[in-house]
Amino acid sequence: MKITCSKSDLLASLNIVSKAVSTKTTMPILECILIDVYSDRIKLTANDLELGIETSLKGNIVEMGRIAIEAKIFNDIVRKLPDSEITIESTPDYKTIIRCEKARFVLSSKSGEEFTELPEIEKEKKITISQFTLKEVIRQTIFSISDNENNKLMTGELFEVKDGKLTVVSLDGHRISLRNIKLKDGGDNVSVVVPGKTLSDLSKIINGGVDDMVNIYFTDNHILFEFDETIVVSRLFEGEYYKIVSMLSMDHKIKVEVNNREFLDCIDRASLLIKESDKKPIIVSIKDDNNMYLKVDTFMGSMNEEIEIDKEGEEIIIGFNPKFIMDVLRVIEDDKITIYMRDAKSPCIIRDAEENYIYVVLPVNINAGAY
Repeated sequence: MKITCSKSDLLASLNIVSKAVSTKTTMPILECILIDVYSDRIKLTANDLELGIETSLKGNIVEMGRIAIEAKIFNDIVRKLPDSEITIESTPDYKTIIRCEKARFVLSSKSGEEFTELPEIEKEKKITISQFTLKEVIRQTIFSISDNENNKLMTGELFEVKDGKLTVVSLDGHRISLRNIKLKDGGDNVSVVVPGKTLSDLSKIINGGVDDMVNIYFTDNHILFEFDETIVVSRLFEGEYYKIVSMLSMDHKIKVEVNNREFLDCIDRASLLIKESDKKPIIVSIKDDNNMYLKVDTFMGSMNEEIEIDKEGEEIIIGFNPKFIMDVLRVIEDDKITIYMRDAKSPCIIRDAEENYIYVVLPVNINAGAY
């Protein structure tokens, strides 16, 4: 195998596939990137058996072949080479020679035949959305997945296609994030749980263009994202996702409309007095004078602030983890948001009129009489 290509093209492709290189494995081949050269194509592939990524690279093909190179050293070398043309050549005794200007590296490699190929995915159940929409929906939900590996389903996100609509849901036991996307071309009904790591890695490699599309294919065990010259294949989590309908349709007694930016800035200021180890809540008081009063009291100090609101319903004093509220407010683009509450112990719901987004945040137990 022998190819020549630009450093910038090679580095961009390595940055894409490296997301699927295993960092904790007893199988050395999973720490490698496969270079597979056809008659008209240079393909890079990485596969950790849970996530696999394949992308094509522009370059000049001198000799066909395939070789697997240890990913970390390959990345490090390419990154530090001059911004010039790079030649990569493999030898029959599994050595890889990398040349760039006056630099020459010789690396031990592995046979490409040892590499585990990506699974073949049946392209039957499919939806198509823009890269911008996919990147945004991941950004607007990924923050509320759980990092507790003891509950796998909570470390993933539900992707459900039904009646021409894609619903994406994440939850961690304290909050729920839900986004609804209308699909132009409909799609087969499907419900799968995608690992959060897959979605996080995917959001880093798609360009987010409004006019650039992503084809998403579903099978019983895998999901495939196909875009530009790249495919991303991931295993799905087994099991049925949580039923959240009852929490989303909760009857409310209080409805509040507030400026999103003002609310976010106020909570952000209040959180300066709250250390993570404190776990002190921010206290929100809503009275009949169309004001929301926010209060924080910690060993570092206290803060009080008020914000004008439009209110319907009863008075309430309720406590929240400020981070949970700020995470939601940061991903909502609307100037004004609508908050629905029932009482100090029931979930708080933030949603728009069309229910394009729904966020649920559980309150913190407080002694309302103390405030």
